[in-house]
Amino acid sequence: MTERALALEGVVAGYGDTVVLEDLGFALGEGESVSLIGRNGVGKSTLLATIMGHTVLHRGSIRGGRIELSRLAPHRRARAGLGYVPQEREVFASLTVLENLAVAAKPGTGRGARRWSAAGVFELFPQLAERRVNRGNQLSGGEQQMLSIGRALMGNPAVLLMDEPTEGLAPVIVEQLARALKRLREAAGLAILLVEQNARVALEFSSRALVMSRGRIVYDGSSAALAGDRAQLDALIGVGGG
Repeated sequence: MTERALALEGVVAGYGDTVVLEDLGFALGEGESVSLIGRNGVGKSTLLATIMGHTVLHRGSIRGGRIELSRLAPHRRARAGLGYVPQEREVFASLTVLENLAVAAKPGTGRGARRWSAAGVFELFPQLAERRVNRGNQLSGGEQQMLSIGRALMGNPAVLLMDEPTEGLAPVIVEQLARALKRLREAAGLAILLVEQNARVALEFSSRALVMSRGRIVYDGSSAALAGDRAQLDALIGVGGG
């Protein structure tokens, strides 16, 4: 049986006394890639924030491998193998691309087979290699997104959490990023949870999809089956599929 890289059970969480996630649970196997989609405001970003320890966990369990993460501070969760690409990107504006990558470098947990370096990030995102001496505030939105992903990889995580990486990007950049994500999906030992508003990108990225509604997982199954059932897709996430 495949070892679980990440497992949530009975998670109830939110901000202060306000509950956003209700009795939520799912698991990712080691090296598995899963997409998470849903309408705006259903709790997708809150879910990633909860996994990273940025919300109030009222009940439930969050495990990374065999480590109980529920009561750990965010920085300790990162050390335990979680990598996080926030929706806001949050690159260091005054540091160069190389410096952004260097400050994020960590040995990782040892559970992933690949060891990431700046050279590996530049191989994944050749555009960043050309901009290696440019500061974060000199990059385009797409380049900042690539850098944010690269910076998370430099921590050599066992699980990579990505929050809507294509949001606000031009279609040509979205396609570039989607190709890079598919290459990243093949990285040995790396489990990926991709939150994505663009349903087409999400369902093409992974063979398994999760759909959230009102703080719960309401679909956990085949991406291809969901993509092929337009009526169900529209019912779950709205007309147009994001």
